[in-house]
Amino acid sequence: MLKRLDDILRAIGPMAVAVSGGIDSLTLATAAHRALTGVTMHHATSPAVPHEATERVRSQAHRFGWTLDVFDAGEFAQAEYRANTENRCFNCKKSLYGAISASTTLKLVSGTNTDDLGEYRPGLEAARNHAVRHPFVEARIDKTGIRRLAAELGLGILAELPAAPCLSSRVETGIAIQAPMLGMVHRAEQMVAAALQPRTVRCRVRRAGVVVELDEAALTRLSPSQAERLSREIAGLGIVKPISFAAYVNGSAFVQPDA
Repeated sequence: MLKRLDDILRAIGPMAVAVSGGIDSLTLATAAHRALTGVTMHHATSPAVPHEATERVRSQAHRFGWTLDVFDAGEFAQAEYRANTENRCFNCKKSLYGAISASTTLKLVSGTNTDDLGEYRPGLEAARNHAVRHPFVEARIDKTGIRRLAAELGLGILAELPAAPCLSSRVETGIAIQAPMLGMVHRAEQMVAAALQPRTVRCRVRRAGVVVELDEAALTRLSPSQAERLSREIAGLGIVKPISFAAYVNGSAFVQPDA
């Protein structure tokens, strides 16, 4: 699998890798740096990107000697992005790829994998508009394969890094994206993570209230007294909506448009 990926990377040649800080893009960046010279890494910061993701990218860049560009892609300056319509991801990726394209002439690549192709992902349209290539897709590699590659490439515990979409994905489609709310959502997730050590936690902002989604094992461990205490602590962050707990559902804050 690594040889197949290496062959594709070498065929593309020197490239600019969009690195979000998740395991997919970190693995791609590591593989590209190993296979080629002249590779650059590009990481966008914004209120929707947890600071831990940025620190993860900086740490790996220092460890492996990457050429790293950290920048603000400017999506929060766009009214259409903040409006949080069903194509929010398109507007985000349009800003991301546009900013990277303005700073380099290298071919852009992303960590999209074959599992992503089965979901509604408006960001892939923005990728097509900027001729972004997806080496994992070309090599027929899915998320499980990426984790195996990450271990093989020496990424250690990062190979088991849980999926962590941007913080804006926590906000139900149609509710305006506001930076302070994203900060509260992130702090709420950190509080719940510290208390319960869940595999997955998502703090969803909905019209009817805030729903903290947990993996099944963590939800089973959650006692009524813990739920009450955590609800008070989350409310103390400034969240005024009713707070409840539920089972994790992938992408449950996203309202997909009718086909």
